[in-house]
Amino acid sequence: MDQDLEALYTRRVLFRDRLWATISAARAVLEEPGVLVVGSEVPNLLELDAAATLIVSQDLDIGVPVDRHAAVKRRLADLREFRPSPDEPSVWTPRSSDLLEINFVGIDPAQDPAEAYVIADDELPLLVFGALSLVTAGAELEIAGTKLRIPRPAGLLLEKLVTDRTGEKGERDLLVALGLLQLMSATDLDELSEAYQRLRPELRHVVRSNLTLLSLLGPRAGLPDPRSRRHEVGALLRHLDSEDEP
Repeated sequence: MDQDLEALYTRRVLFRDRLWATISAARAVLEEPGVLVVGSEVPNLLELDAAATLIVSQDLDIGVPVDRHAAVKRRLADLREFRPSPDEPSVWTPRSSDLLEINFVGIDPAQDPAEAYVIADDELPLLVFGALSLVTAGAELEIAGTKLRIPRPAGLLLEKLVTDRTGEKGERDLLVALGLLQLMSATDLDELSEAYQRLRPELRHVVRSNLTLLSLLGPRAGLPDPRSRRHEVGALLRHLDSEDEP
């Protein structure tokens, strides 16, 4: 193994260890009914043995349904290996460098995908992202002794694509979308197509625009190279274009 490959392997193993340790440390919250792991770590957890090869962020996003807000608040005292950030109360920072941050976000199934609102709370304020209304509960996984739920891939991919993406964070989110796409089954893609058709025309336009951006992304240091997956992105874009034809 050459030095570059060895360094990449070591980085991935260390990240996987931190992700698993974070899941274990956040068990009290993750096992609360209704809670979902959302965001950039979902593709990592969907990989074989949760291999965690997609390293685009250093946090674990925890989706809290608005009707479970009070129940999750009651579990915060059990997060002994984290503390709330003084700057961002919805972010809990680890007491050890061996763990990732955890970031709480709100999920409201009734919210318009293009809108957002804030639940103001002294202990657990939440930014409720409208696009997360497209996410529904999927598989239950057991990782590091913790039972957690992840979203159905189609809804999470659509959530990533229905939001205007700009700058570095936008590109990272698109790489997460690519990570999801390459793990999806034919059934997942059919589900994505059906959910896409239920969107308003302007939101469908945003989805196609983001897929176009993804098809043009070049390699960036330290991040997965999207060029080898352009054919999959192009195929999905052509399919969605055909769905919009009169």
